[in-house]
Amino acid sequence: MKQLEVQILGQSYLLGCPEGGESRLLDAVERVDTAMCKIRDAGKVKARDRIAVLAALNLAFDVADRSVAASQVAAHEHSASAEGGGTAPAEGADPRLTTLLHRLDRALGDDGRLL
Repeated sequence: MKQLEVQILGQSYLLGCPEGGESRLLDAVERVDTAMCKIRDAGKVKARDRIAVLAALNLAFDVADRSVAASQVAAHEHSASAEGGGTAPAEGADPRLTTLLHRLDRALGDDGRLL
């Protein structure tokens, strides 16, 4: 296991990292650092441990929100493919964009035109 030294909210941490996982770990560190800096810079919370808890909750909520959106998209794709037709989202598309495209498809119905 490899070790990486990283900075989060101006403090150094030595983290263990599996071989080949350096870029994912650095991406995670950047997300955590960004989330914590936003909370600190808002000025309402000063204690580092409280900032960390709030950042963790925000990040966990984002992950859960993406999971729900992905489930909704998958359910809609299943129903759209069973009905035939609809707009096919691009591979790897943002789940929110895909959900919006599906909502537009439902609103347009068989017409396929806004006007």
